[in-house]
Amino acid sequence: MHLRTLRYFVTVADAGSLTAAAAAIPIAQPALTRQMRDLEAELGVQLLHRLPRGVRLTQAGVSVYESAQRMLGEAAQLTQKLARGQTVQKTTVVLGASPTLARLLLPGLFESCMATLADTVTLRSREAFTPALLDWLERGIVDMAIVTNPELGRPLSLQPLLTEPFAVVSHESMRVNPLLQPAQLSRIPLLMTSLHRGIVERQLMSVGKSLNVHAEIDSVDSIRELVLRGKWATIMPISVFKESGQPSPRIVMSEVSGVQLHRQLVLASRLDSHRNAALATMQDLIDAEFARLSRAGFFSFGASPSPGGSTG
Repeated sequence: MHLRTLRYFVTVADAGSLTAAAAAIPIAQPALTRQMRDLEAELGVQLLHRLPRGVRLTQAGVSVYESAQRMLGEAAQLTQKLARGQTVQKTTVVLGASPTLARLLLPGLFESCMATLADTVTLRSREAFTPALLDWLERGIVDMAIVTNPELGRPLSLQPLLTEPFAVVSHESMRVNPLLQPAQLSRIPLLMTSLHRGIVERQLMSVGKSLNVHAEIDSVDSIRELVLRGKWATIMPISVFKESGQPSPRIVMSEVSGVQLHRQLVLASRLDSHRNAALATMQDLIDAEFARLSRAGFFSFGASPSPGGSTG
């Protein structure tokens, strides 16, 4: 249970409507509805009566509302103390990220942390693929980690961030079509990381197709360099080859039709992390940075929106 979820719940209770609360936060209403259902599932009780026009607190919801108000008040007092410098001890948060995300995510996240938490939180980062990140998290080497398609059953808190499509990425000299059928993948020479290969091959099983992998290379930078030389392609998350929300020059990013090749990005933390105000605040910064990158077009095939255009 995170402070942000409790803030959402209190807003829903005060507004008396999921629609009104979603507009006030702001957050997409389906995402807010999912947050409320997840909170009810976590607590094992129904908190809201869903009515034709709005919502009403159940008896259990009233108890949770009162407790949430108290917890949020205490968190606000702690924040004020930190702002006044009454607590001088800084907290270090160690964030783990995959090589495909570190270059994209960490610069903006560090800037946000320095702008808002410089006196209270020191952000450190470590880079590795998902299996190592999960191991580090359980061993206490990192405090939280952004991972890809984590296996269930670990004693961890898993918070979905977004679903990102994979693209077939090639140099324009290879003349790969921007829209491919799954059967065409067997004719394209690929270099892939072992993690991405496993994800894509599992998703291709539904259509009975296979890949033409010339080599597994667990180095994203090496694969990027080899693809740019024009002899091989790769299948990677779409953001890896984007610059400022746009595809890298002379690169073709092809979509595979008939099957959804994608990864689920998840923020993983230990089960007791909700007790740490610094980690809860860091999660809010991570959510905000992902929202900014998404609006800029890093996680979609389309070009980034124009400065005055709609972001959806």
